[in-house]
Amino acid sequence: MATTRVAHTNWEGNLIEGKGVVTFDSSGIGDYPVSWPARSEQANGKTSPEELIAAAHSSCFSMALSHGLAGAGTPSTRLETKAEVTFQPGTGITGIHLTVVGE
Repeated sequence: MATTRVAHTNWEGNLIEGKGVVTFDSSGIGDYPVSWPARSEQANGKTSPEELIAAAHSSCFSMALSHGLAGAGTPSTRLETKAEVTFQPGTGITGIHLTVVGE
């Protein structure tokens, strides 16, 4: 059965000086501020599309690896996956690096 997850962003202003709020509708975990400086400079307590991609990638990879290991007869007891997403202003995402530690 297919599932649909929903999030939305409200943005005010232009790219450089504007600001927005990402809302996670499906989970109800809250509202998170976003801005261009949070993407291209320091996060300063704000999230970014790249951080959200890192969260999605690390959690999806952990679930898939856990399933694959269990299917091969070597289930893990714990997996920690760190995703680092590199963003270059003017170019976009230039890399995603995963580091996995498991037991």
